[in-house]
Amino acid sequence: MIKHKDHFHGSDLELIEKIYGIKKEEIVSFSANVNPLGISPRLSSDLSEHIHCIETYPDREYTDLRKAIASYAGCDEKSIIVGNGSTELISLFIQVTAPKRALILGPTYSEYEREITLNGGRTSYYPLREDGDFVLNPDDFISHLSDDIDLIVLCNPNNPTSSVIRSSTMRQILDSCKEHDINVMVDETYVEFCENERDITSVGLTSFYNNLIVLRGTSKFFAAPGLRLGYAITGNEDILKEINQKKNPWMISSLAEEAGKIMFTDTDYIRASKDLIFSERKRIYNILKDSRAYRPYYPHANFMLIKILDADQNSHSLFERCIKKKLMIRDCSTFPFLSDRFIRICFMMPEDNDRLLEALTGDMS
Repeated sequence: MIKHKDHFHGSDLELIEKIYGIKKEEIVSFSANVNPLGISPRLSSDLSEHIHCIETYPDREYTDLRKAIASYAGCDEKSIIVGNGSTELISLFIQVTAPKRALILGPTYSEYEREITLNGGRTSYYPLREDGDFVLNPDDFISHLSDDIDLIVLCNPNNPTSSVIRSSTMRQILDSCKEHDINVMVDETYVEFCENERDITSVGLTSFYNNLIVLRGTSKFFAAPGLRLGYAITGNEDILKEINQKKNPWMISSLAEEAGKIMFTDTDYIRASKDLIFSERKRIYNILKDSRAYRPYYPHANFMLIKILDADQNSHSLFERCIKKKLMIRDCSTFPFLSDRFIRICFMMPEDNDRLLEALTGDMS
């Protein structure tokens, strides 16, 4: 098991406030990877009309919410499970499948390893290679699969590398996993930020592979981490049945149920969010790729991994430099297989992005 170091999470603004004496309201977080547009305008204006829903229990089946998700994600509503954030669904899936040995694509989010370990399983990592721009080599990855592996975990797009596995490649992986009787958990927290989402998402593959579960949430794209609304999609009826038997009878609140039905249908907001991220991602990447001080890796999500080339700087010094300007970046030295030569930034509003570029480059570019 890899030992994970302490670090500032994108939600640790209260701790930052205490240590640096900066009011959390004044900090622009380039670490949280949350949609800079904030919540859906329709959600903001319409949710109050449904406030009385808290006077009753939610529908145990969440029928209308699952219909809204099915229409949004492009899948069968019967294949959807909703949960109290995708983290709860990760936990439930691991409890149900009880993997004894899991292979995780790294560097990545530490919660996967934590849940597997808590359930008595062992984990190992398949590292994305820096000399391959942190893009998966599917043939080499497949060569590491074996009958003693029960589960593989893939974050797609991957956090923090912002690299992707296309659905055509995912088919290759799933075919090999079927041969070895391996379940595949794909976390698509950031897939809606991808310009070519249809070529990347594995949602459509759930109709053909019963060893696949796809996880999504509303914390990042819909800027609603406090709502705690996530969902999973799988074509495996046995897994669906067992999770439904083990889950709490009311996984999410009546208010979260109503919020989901609103936000998943706010097409203007969804389009505006994509347009903003597509534009700023391209602009910022092109600026930094011409820098002598940094090497950005091509991003597909709403964040970008950056290598520090300036020998006089590291991830700690850059974090300090930025936070003093009330800009919070992610020090990536805490991720497995990375070091203090790497930082991660997400894309915010253009004026905030310009402030960060100035803080990072100054006379270093």
